[in-house]
Amino acid sequence: MILIDNTQILLSSIFTQYPTPQQIVENDPLNLIRHITLNTYRMYKNMFSADYGQLVICQDSGNYWRKDIFPFYKQNRKKVQEENQEYWNKIFDSLHTIRTEVSENLPYKNMKVDRCEADDIIAVLVQEYHDKEKIIIVSNDKDFQQLLKYPNVSLYSSQKKSNIYCENPDAFLMEQVIRGDSSDGIPNILSDEDTFVVDGKRQKPMTQKKMEEIRSKLESQNHSDISKRYEINQKLIDLTYIPVEYRSNIISEFNKPTPKSNVFNYFVQKKLNNLMDVISEF
Repeated sequence: MILIDNTQILLSSIFTQYPTPQQIVENDPLNLIRHITLNTYRMYKNMFSADYGQLVICQDSGNYWRKDIFPFYKQNRKKVQEENQEYWNKIFDSLHTIRTEVSENLPYKNMKVDRCEADDIIAVLVQEYHDKEKIIIVSNDKDFQQLLKYPNVSLYSSQKKSNIYCENPDAFLMEQVIRGDSSDGIPNILSDEDTFVVDGKRQKPMTQKKMEEIRSKLESQNHSDISKRYEINQKLIDLTYIPVEYRSNIISEFNKPTPKSNVFNYFVQKKLNNLMDVISEF
């Protein structure tokens, strides 16, 4: 299966062509994003379906379960978006509209599970089906390298336009947990939990020497001084820690029938004349 990290991949494609939120909104965002979305799905289906089969669109939901563990999760993204809130609202409204259109008209599994992120859906499907079929993940998120420990799993970066490889996924994961993930508002394990939401606050430096000291402590089970922050980061970053109830919900959603195609009528309704010539590629 082809697992699309949907919002991340689409935003990357959109901002490659239109670098600022204002430019997107000034160019009829609904029509623009619709064309980019459909062409993105068509491109990856053409690239990978012969080897990997069906396209599975993996969507973020809201009210992420990780906020129960870490209230500051992704709070730093809100600060960035507030600077252009009006434009971002129009972009996300357009994405929401197109998500509904795609789920009703295109013959793809279009997965959105309450309280889950696309990362959760991708991880659970990999863990559940890697021994049954080949899987490729389409995403620019480096965290998915941890899933390369499973056989039959590949990772493709749309930014680099190539496959991503990882010699030691377990060592990569440990380092990610130690270093945290600033893009998700997760500080390294030496820093306070609110580092990325308090103005002027900075992470404590994580030198290579300090990294090796922490690795040694973790491997020797002598890490009481860092265990709390490490365990929090582990639950947030390690994709084997997804709670059982959400795993079950993801599998149930995946097992629902794939929608029938209504592509022709959809293209006519939305006047997508430039895509009619390649309608068979959807």
